[in-house]
Amino acid sequence: MTTIEELTSPSLVSVSLGATDRRAAIEELARLLEIDGRVSDVPAYVEAVWAREQETGGTGMESGIAIPHAKSPAVVRPSVAFGRSEGGVDFGAEDGSSADLIFLIAAPEGADDLHVRVLSRLARRLIHEEFRTALREAGSPEAVYDVIRREVQL
Repeated sequence: MTTIEELTSPSLVSVSLGATDRRAAIEELARLLEIDGRVSDVPAYVEAVWAREQETGGTGMESGIAIPHAKSPAVVRPSVAFGRSEGGVDFGAEDGSSADLIFLIAAPEGADDLHVRVLSRLARRLIHEEFRTALREAGSPEAVYDVIRREVQL
């Protein structure tokens, strides 16, 4: 059974995303995955995520959350990167809100349903305001990681 600790780390967390649009936010988080050796080809992975965004109309949810995700041969190992955006990024949420809490889920091609399980567990926790507030108030990548580790059980 995979644990959240295997999927993410403080090095996969940005508390100050510079991106102001959806694709740039995906690219910025994908670069964190590449630096950590989890994605071998950022452009290929970003294309997979972007295709999914276009297909679904966006992965934005209410309350300032987005969970872009994709399976790709460019993914070396399953991962979750997190970014917090000061100004928010439009991920196509039905309520029109911008996302300031962005989780990027990367799954290898041919992987089991791990990414679906992670997506489901994240979404289930993110409906709780306390979790969202803790993510917004965490002052460092390590603090964000601790919040995620404490709150998300796979």
